[in-house]
Amino acid sequence: MASRPTVWVLGDQLHRHVASLAERGPGDCRVLFVESTAKLRSKRWHRQRSHLVVSAMAHFADELRDEGFEVDYRPADTLTDGLQRHVEQHAVDRVIAMEPMSWTGRRRLRELDVEVVPNNQFLCHYDAFGEWAADRAELRMEDFYRWQRRRLDVLMDGHEPAGGRWNFDHDNRERPPTDGRDWPPMTRFLLDDTDRAVLARLPEGWGADPDGWWPVTRGQALTRLDEFIRGGLDRFGPHEDAMLASEWKLAHSALSSSLNLGLLRPAEVIEAAESAYRRGEARLNSVEGFVRQVMGWREYVWGLYWLWMPDYRTHNHLGATRPVPPAFTGEATTEMRCVASVAHHVHERGYAHHIERLMVLGNLALTAGVDPRAMTDWMWASFVDGAEWVMLPNVLGMALYADGGRMATKPYASGGAYINRMSDHCSSCRFDPRRRVGADACPFTTLYWDFLARNQVGLSANHRMARPLGGLRRLGDLPDVRERAREVLEALDAGQL
Repeated sequence: MASRPTVWVLGDQLHRHVASLAERGPGDCRVLFVESTAKLRSKRWHRQRSHLVVSAMAHFADELRDEGFEVDYRPADTLTDGLQRHVEQHAVDRVIAMEPMSWTGRRRLRELDVEVVPNNQFLCHYDAFGEWAADRAELRMEDFYRWQRRRLDVLMDGHEPAGGRWNFDHDNRERPPTDGRDWPPMTRFLLDDTDRAVLARLPEGWGADPDGWWPVTRGQALTRLDEFIRGGLDRFGPHEDAMLASEWKLAHSALSSSLNLGLLRPAEVIEAAESAYRRGEARLNSVEGFVRQVMGWREYVWGLYWLWMPDYRTHNHLGATRPVPPAFTGEATTEMRCVASVAHHVHERGYAHHIERLMVLGNLALTAGVDPRAMTDWMWASFVDGAEWVMLPNVLGMALYADGGRMATKPYASGGAYINRMSDHCSSCRFDPRRRVGADACPFTTLYWDFLARNQVGLSANHRMARPLGGLRRLGDLPDVRERAREVLEALDAGQL
């Protein structure tokens, strides 16, 4: 008689209804988890990132045991070692797994003769995305997002979008409020024995120890979702692009880590948001902006990752080679108030919201010429919602323009004026966002013009860059700007800026 099959659950598939487990019961399979020492030592992981993944795995294993499953939670050097030892010990002749979230992981499972079933943790499987993309001359997130809305009937009134518009971005770009308002609170979950045991065996890593911010169980994730829908969603939209030194999340949902680990499913998150709008409990511009993030951007990034891999991760269109600044990694302090604030958020919680990632960290890395692979690896290891599929399109493509415009239609480079408009950092900073030369010139402003000068030839064919490059040609002090940029870059590399 054939042995029971093993269902191998990977560390970002932590839901009872993932495709490999959904139709299974305790009597017809064994469940395997492998905690890989090599993976935990492969990067300088943020403590909260590594703890979150391992603790969530361990908690889910306990939940399956409580349901009656036989669970083999197996520490091993590598995932392959763990699988092989499990197979030998239990005489297993069939191993089933849901498709991994990474291209390399999928290839490895096939090499190991694991029976792979399609991934069901997204609303649009990458095969369906490939079919959508196949006959298009250019790919635009807005087109994909509208296609998703129509086919899934989300925020639709018949054949028309709710409120008569697809996009409420114009209503969601307000400057940061100056009235000292309170922002929606979040439950902090007490660490239990499993959390503490995981923390004790993790490699040292960097960043603050876990302090209960990030859900490690589905129950905790549902609590976080309910809190956001009731207290944060309505307030989310207008200030979703704002930055405040005193507030790390504003009204952002902080649900991305739970979605990326599988603790929450995108359909239930979107349904909860739309229901709040239909009940009159959340403004349409806030709900549409949030749905756009989850059903539009997140799924678009997922699809592009699979469409363009594996060559995509090697792109470096601008030939950038600088290291990740020590002001980002916690190895140096900085007098740039915006960078110091975001770096503090990352150190304390392994998190920064999307504008801080794009327009502070990404913007400085782009204009300074930071190597895209190094920047991608650092963000992957440093954010609680990090993964290769998340970071490659967002960092390499959107933030660093390393793919030459496949992801973004122009480089998202900006001087200090944008940060001054959308944050409260500049008013207390020693650097002046209006100045590009001199000791008190804002490094963002100096490096913006230097970036344009360094890449003028390569960017000249991009019609969206005509106005910035025209401004560059009219700059009367460009030699002084270039010299100041050289000083800024030296100080940035040395951790002395």
